[in-house]
Amino acid sequence: MAAPLRSLVEDYSRYLKSFELFLKRSSEHQCMLDFIHNTLPDILARIGGGRPTFNVMGVGSGGGEIDLEMLAQLHMKHPHMKVDNEVVEPSSDMLHKYKVRVSTAANLDYINFTWNVMTAAEFEKHWQEKHLGKKMDFVHMIQMLYYVKDPEATVSFFRSLLDKDGKLLIILVSDESGWGKLWRTFRTQLCHNEISQCVTTGDIKTFLDAKGIPYRNYELPSQMDITECFTEGDEVGELLLDFLTEVIGFSKNAPEDLKKGVLDLLRHPDCSKEMDGRIIFNNNLGVLVVEP
Repeated sequence: MAAPLRSLVEDYSRYLKSFELFLKRSSEHQCMLDFIHNTLPDILARIGGGRPTFNVMGVGSGGGEIDLEMLAQLHMKHPHMKVDNEVVEPSSDMLHKYKVRVSTAANLDYINFTWNVMTAAEFEKHWQEKHLGKKMDFVHMIQMLYYVKDPEATVSFFRSLLDKDGKLLIILVSDESGWGKLWRTFRTQLCHNEISQCVTTGDIKTFLDAKGIPYRNYELPSQMDITECFTEGDEVGELLLDFLTEVIGFSKNAPEDLKKGVLDLLRHPDCSKEMDGRIIFNNNLGVLVVEP
């Protein structure tokens, strides 16, 4: 019997390397920044209730690049407000990068940062044990629900922290993206039970609809060049395949039939299109803005 495929999250250095390559090869951060600059300001304008301090929370904030962009937009909409910013991030390396960004940025005196080196689950336990009753004006969870055991319970907890006019922002891959097609087809072979790595906005919308929870939905067009995935032995292609499948050494360790099936689907028009001789994967994101 073949050894089970190992999840990419078990090898942090390879995960980080593949993730950095993914960011270079995709328009992911750019499409998020477009949303933050063009759509988010109107959402942020409606929070806070005129109070002197905004309570903001980032869950899975990584190195803080996207967080600081959102905080800048909040400050532009409410220039006289102070911000209490709770940062929840399990990686001490990423949190260090975030702190460096803060230390070298200008004009952040209006923000008080509280650093929590914790997973979302650890933070939930910490919050409940401390009986912290503070309510949040804005909570964001960007590309992090893949790494929790129960996305629905996680969404429910952080939504429960919202003030009466607060907003919970969730960004995940869209159900209609190539990721959604890939995961629906190969869920049993690629997705691990201990985390929910194959979750899309479609799954969260189903949950919210069932509970009657109001939200707004936005689609963010994004793409990724995966051309090298189809060249046997190409180092860039192997790293991208690891990231796409969340499997360590997918091209070397996956059974031949699974490898063929994944590569065929990645090249299929349902997942990708060919442009100027390159294979361009549908990396569309979905944004959910959830009400209290």
